[in-house]
Amino acid sequence: MSQTETTNSYPTSARNQVKRRHDRGFYDHDTVHRILDSSMLCHVSYVIDGQPYCTPTFFWREGTKLYWHGSSASRMLRNQTRGERVCLTVAHLDSLVLARCGFNHSADYRAVMAFGTAYLVTDPAEKERAVIAMVDRFFPDRTASLRASNTQEIKATSFIAMEIEEASAKIRAKGVADDEEDYELPVYAERIPVRTVLGAPEPCPRLLDGVSRPASLNGYSEGRLLEDALRDAYFAEYPNG
Repeated sequence: MSQTETTNSYPTSARNQVKRRHDRGFYDHDTVHRILDSSMLCHVSYVIDGQPYCTPTFFWREGTKLYWHGSSASRMLRNQTRGERVCLTVAHLDSLVLARCGFNHSADYRAVMAFGTAYLVTDPAEKERAVIAMVDRFFPDRTASLRASNTQEIKATSFIAMEIEEASAKIRAKGVADDEEDYELPVYAERIPVRTVLGAPEPCPRLLDGVSRPASLNGYSEGRLLEDALRDAYFAEYPNG
């Protein structure tokens, strides 16, 4: 996949350019978005009055815009009402790499850093849409069968949106990579894959008689990789990406 800046890639700058092992850096939309869409948890970093903070939260992507939510009382949300520069990150650990020397021990991973100006969603129509999107992005069409959120619930939840201005992905996917002479050493080396796998669903014990698991949740089945389920859910909700 091309790492050259194009209309289908994010612009590079001193902020997002991968400097160490630049061969692992990617800026194209496909790579960046695929890593983002394989997760539902991000970390948002920001500065308030000179003090840095980093907040873990659930998020989702719509095109080149990211959304996340939280309590209306949170410090981050109050501060971002007026628009704040933030950095949002997502990382996947794919394997542990045990080499023949300590220096070459490593990990395979996929990570994204995205930069932009975050703002509090205040438009009532956009906020109401975000309430639905927050659920349907992960569980397509689920809100159609749910009780509608009441006024107090919507009031108690705030949403932040950020257009991605710059972003970069960094990927290591090579397993053991020792110095050539070290392959002659009688030292054990290996790659240990790391995966987040879904367990068996546990129905609520207070389900009413006759209420069964809907077919729309079949994508979240026992033994499936979470990231595969999340990506499939994304394209079910946003077929055009």
